[in-house]
Amino acid sequence: MNLIYRQEISTQFLMTLDSLLAIVNHKLLETQNRPLNDTETLILRGIWQSQTYGQMAQAGGYSPGYLTNVVAPGLCQKLSLIVGRRVTKKNCRALLEFYATAQAFPTRTAPSKQLSTHFLTNKQKSPRFPSGSVPVDSPYYIHNTAIQEQAFAEISKPGALIRLKAPREMGKTSLLLRILEYAKNLDYFNVSLNLEEHLEGEILSDLKRFLRWLCANISLQLGLELKLDDYWNWDLGSKVSCSLFLRNQVLERISSPIVLALDDVDPIFKHPQLAKEFFPLLRSWYEEAKRHSIWQKLRLIVVYSTEVYVPLQLHQSPFNVGLPIQLRHFNLVQVQQLSQNYGIDWADDNEVKFLTDMVGGHPALVHLALYHLSGGEITLTQLLEDAPTPVGIYYHHLQRHWAALQAQPELVSAFERVIQTTNPVLLEPVLAYKLSNMGLIKQENDRSIPSCELYRQYFQRKFSSPTLKKLV
Repeated sequence: MNLIYRQEISTQFLMTLDSLLAIVNHKLLETQNRPLNDTETLILRGIWQSQTYGQMAQAGGYSPGYLTNVVAPGLCQKLSLIVGRRVTKKNCRALLEFYATAQAFPTRTAPSKQLSTHFLTNKQKSPRFPSGSVPVDSPYYIHNTAIQEQAFAEISKPGALIRLKAPREMGKTSLLLRILEYAKNLDYFNVSLNLEEHLEGEILSDLKRFLRWLCANISLQLGLELKLDDYWNWDLGSKVSCSLFLRNQVLERISSPIVLALDDVDPIFKHPQLAKEFFPLLRSWYEEAKRHSIWQKLRLIVVYSTEVYVPLQLHQSPFNVGLPIQLRHFNLVQVQQLSQNYGIDWADDNEVKFLTDMVGGHPALVHLALYHLSGGEITLTQLLEDAPTPVGIYYHHLQRHWAALQAQPELVSAFERVIQTTNPVLLEPVLAYKLSNMGLIKQENDRSIPSCELYRQYFQRKFSSPTLKKLV
C-alpha cells in the first residue's frame, strides 16, 4: 500500500507543471543565477499541452522561427545541463518529470536512478575538441539573439542579401549554419559553398571556369539536371550565360526560394580580376530582384573575413548593399554562460574576467580554454601563464598571425607601434583597417590598441628578439 501511495503522490506531482517550473527555476538560480524567462516558460507550457512551435508563437505573439531556432535551442541547452542528459522537444516532458520526481523524493529514489549534475555531465559525455564551426544542435553554442533575429528576418525577404563579416575563427560559419537551418524550416532550398574548401586553385584564375563551377555545384546540390552547354553562349559571355542558367534552369524550375550561401569568399580577393568580374555579378542579381519577381526567389549570403582593396565601383560592389552583420567578441556574461555549459564552476568571479581579458573574449580562444579547463588537465593560472609562450594552448593560433604579418612588412612596423605602448596609437587608415580585419587590434575612435592581452604579451616578446627583429 505504501508503494502505491507513493506512486499516486508522484503521479499527482508530475501532472503539476507549476511545481515542476518552481523546481527548475530554483536549480537555474542556483547554478546559472537566472530563472526561465517568459518566452522559455511559454515554450515549456506549450510542450505540456502538446502544441507546435507555430501554436506557441501565435499564443505569445512571436514568429515561429524565433521560437524554433533561437529560444528553443537555448532552453534545451539549459535543461540538458540540469538533468544531465540531452533534452529535446520530444523527450523534454519525460526527462523533466523524472528529474522533478528525483528532487521531490530524494530519499525514495534509488541513487542509481538519479540524474547527474552538470559537473558529471561532462564526465559522461565530454565535449569534442573545439575546431571549426559549432554544430546546430551543440550545447556549446552561444546564441546572439539580436543578431540571429535580424538575420532570420532578412533571409525571409524577397531578393535578400546578407553580408556576414568578421576575422577568422569568430563564428561566421556557425551563424551561417543556423541561418540555413532557419531557411530550411521555411521550406527554402539551400545551396552552401565554402570557397576555401571546395574550390581548386586554378579555377580562380579563369572567370569562365569559375562561373561554370558555380552553376554546376548549384545544380548538383539542388538535384537538377546539369545543362550548362544549353545556356552557355560564348558570344554573350560567361556572366550573361551564368545569369541565364541561374534564372531559366534554376529559379524557373523550383517552387520555393533558394538561399545561395558563399562561405569564405576571401580566396577571390586574391585574384583581383576575378573579383572585379564576379562581385558586380552578385550585385546585379540583387538589383534584378527589384525589377523582376523571378529573381526574388534568390537569397544571397556572402561570408568573408576581410575586404582586400579591389577597385570596384560603388554601384557595382555587393559590399555596400544588403544587410551587413559583423560578429563581435564574447562579453563577460557570454563567457560565464559558456563556462557553465562546459560544466565549469568558477571559484571566483574574477577568474572569468582574467580569462576574458587575456583573450579579449575571442570566441575560438575562449572555447579552447574552456575545453582544456573542463577536462581538468590544466589550471586557469597555468593556462594564463603559458598562453603567450610556445608551450601554451594558443601557440598555433599565434604563429598563424605571425606568419601573416611577416608577409606584409608594413603591417609589422605598424603593429609593433601598437604593441610597444600602453597608449592608443594613431595609424594610417589603411594599415589600421587591415590589422583590424585580421583581428589583431581594436579601435577606439581613430586610435588603435591590441585586441587582447595575449597578443600584447606574445608580440612584445617577438618584437624584442634581436634575431627576429633583424629578419623583419
